Amino acid sequence: MRRLFLLFCLLLGACAGQTPEDDSLYRQLGGERGVTRIVEGMLLRIAADPRIVAHFQDVDIQRLRDKLIEQFCAEAGGPCVYTGDSMQESHKGLALTPSDFNALVEDLQAAMTEEGVSIPAQNRLLARLAPMRGQVIGR
Repeated sequence: MRRLFLLFCLLLGACAGQTPEDDSLYRQLGGERGVTRIVEGMLLRIAADPRIVAHFQDVDIQRLRDKLIEQFCAEAGGPCVYTGDSMQESHKGLALTPSDFNALVEDLQAAMTEEGVSIPAQNRLLARLAPMRGQVIGR
């Protein structure tokens, strides 16, 4: 049931094309410290996730960490500017599947839950990230 709800939220967000208008989500995520802890928690979960860890074998994890913090911060309405590559460029040649994408989202959700982020705030962030799905899968 939760998976179905997640898929619904992701699809809804992809259709809505939401853009951050204020920093309320950023604050709900815990600001800079909270976003950093969420990203680090997600990366630790990915490292232990046999479904997707292989995709990160040759990745500069420190750079990925820094760019994800920028990206999540910016998407949440925080004071950051994302300076990384486009999603298409970052995922070029990886041939990621919907299952790979869903596994990462599950790891992100678990990291947010561990940090005490409310479900509505989690859904708001996921809705803002959802439009990237098409830019990541099958590249």
